[in-house]
Amino acid sequence: MDTADAPQPRYTLPAMALHWVLALALIGLFGMGLFMADLPISPLRLKLYNWHKWAGVTLLALSLLRLVWRLTHRPPPLPDDVSQAMPVWQHMVHHGTHYALYALFFIVPLVGWAYSSAAGFPVVLFGQFPLPDFVPADKALAELIKPWHEISAFAMMALVVLHLAAALKHQWVDKDQLLHRMLPGRR
Repeated sequence: MDTADAPQPRYTLPAMALHWVLALALIGLFGMGLFMADLPISPLRLKLYNWHKWAGVTLLALSLLRLVWRLTHRPPPLPDDVSQAMPVWQHMVHHGTHYALYALFFIVPLVGWAYSSAAGFPVVLFGQFPLPDFVPADKALAELIKPWHEISAFAMMALVVLHLAAALKHQWVDKDQLLHRMLPGRR
């Protein structure tokens, strides 16, 4: 069998599951954030803000689980033919995007939690479990933190779009089947 026809190493099923659950949740959470930010003060807005916080804390926990999985289960290397075809700048963007995404998986929810705490609105997970304030209540601090949650969320979404564009380029332009390494099922 030709090495080009040999099955490429794939991600583990838990890595795939964490990837796709986080991807869908991040996109949904970002959409919810955009929608709720411009709503007038109302019961709906308050409900959405609480859901947004719950989802953010849940994503923070899933991100920690994903990081632990990644550190204890090496991802498969890029296939040699794909790696050799990529210019140096693409390798740098590939690795830089992954590192930045992992950092933002933690930065975005932690900054959101800090903002909520500083604004005097505690996070009560699922309406049942009060979490400790991340920072003390301080309106001036809240105003300093507030834009950073939005900026970091938009940065993360920009990297998600870049990551998606690269995956689609590999699938439809390069036709190297790289995307299949992250899809469940047989190759």
